[in-house]
Amino acid sequence: MADRTTAPASCVNHLLKNGVEKAESRLLVSRKTEINYEGSDFSLMRTTDDISLRITGINENRRASTVINKTDDYSLAQAVTELMDLIESGEADPAVDISGYQEEEFFSRGPEEPDVELMYSRLDEFVGRVRLEYPSLLLEQVILDHTLKYRSYENSNGVKLSSKIGEYTLVAMFTAKEGENTSSFNYSAVCTENLNVNLWEMGSIDELMQQSVGQTVTTPIPETFSGDVIVTPDCLYGFISTLAHYLTDHPMMTGTSIYKDSLNKKIADTRLTLRSMPLSEQLSGGYFITEDGFKAGNTTILEEGILRSFLLTLYGSRKTGHERAVSSGSFYVVDPGDETLEDMVKSVKKGLLLCRFSGGNPASNGDFSGVAKNSYYIEDGKISFPVSETMVAGNIKEMLNSIVSISRETVNNGYSILPWIMFNGITVSGK
Repeated sequence: MADRTTAPASCVNHLLKNGVEKAESRLLVSRKTEINYEGSDFSLMRTTDDISLRITGINENRRASTVINKTDDYSLAQAVTELMDLIESGEADPAVDISGYQEEEFFSRGPEEPDVELMYSRLDEFVGRVRLEYPSLLLEQVILDHTLKYRSYENSNGVKLSSKIGEYTLVAMFTAKEGENTSSFNYSAVCTENLNVNLWEMGSIDELMQQSVGQTVTTPIPETFSGDVIVTPDCLYGFISTLAHYLTDHPMMTGTSIYKDSLNKKIADTRLTLRSMPLSEQLSGGYFITEDGFKAGNTTILEEGILRSFLLTLYGSRKTGHERAVSSGSFYVVDPGDETLEDMVKSVKKGLLLCRFSGGNPASNGDFSGVAKNSYYIEDGKISFPVSETMVAGNIKEMLNSIVSISRETVNNGYSILPWIMFNGITVSGK
């Protein structure tokens, strides 16, 4: 990777020599070593290298970018020539800019080299346990990989930031089959800096596989109702991402965000505190450099239900007049509550344990609807049966203000640390 790390500076210099007022360059070089298990056998082991170089120039408030996957002198020169033409034909926008000067810094975390023998051993143990404990479970595909990512950002204001992050990732896709009956497809993804524990102990993968075995026969819900829905950590991430989207550049700049006028105002139940934690030592994934060329930081998005930060880039902040966020979002952490999951279930007269949600993007007003997958009907404080053909509908804005309880338990999958949350007033109906 080292021979490519000079490319960002070279691009910036090329652009400045061609008369560009401001220039920036982002480099990503990754090396992935992966082992695949598919169907009933190990199918692939390989190492691949990828490179992406994004260069941006600004002249007379006109900005343009291009992305290339080669860093030789000819490719760089050609990309700069093409970029100059794109800048000339662009529209002027006084909000475009690059990050201001910051002290040069290099960040590093995680293993740079994969332990291939341990990777194979852990994956073999995982497959063996599945065969023993869940004989009806079909592992459609399991991928265990080690990825080393080198990132570099440089610009004409003298900013030079770089990072090197190594991590292991497990992705498992599975279903269960009993006779003629088959469960709905399910999957899990976890990220870790080491392989010190068994793969099935990471995140919630073992629980999801166990659930699949018991979901080969499903039952329609007895009636449509508006009631309590307990959202699992795996499913909760999607709803949090929806909330976060309303806080980003495009919805905020276009004025379509349902939270555009809500900074420092209460938008959720006071028990909900949400953070974006890319630098957290508790999370294996993360990033040190933001999308807009700044040193990343952790940020509190919701503090006891009050919106404390939008997720705006430098451009978004200049367009809206609000502060730029110190993180680029993701790597979400929700503070745990004070109830056990068991007590949460016992408190439900009629409701749903929502384990996976399949739906389109919410409407501009926050309305959402979709299908409950791999989920369960709850009646009289007990999880009764896995449901079939069940629709879930609500409004994200109302949902966040209708929290009944938050669990003490949380799940850390390396990408997030989230609890179970019970919401009231969600519409559940047969499809």
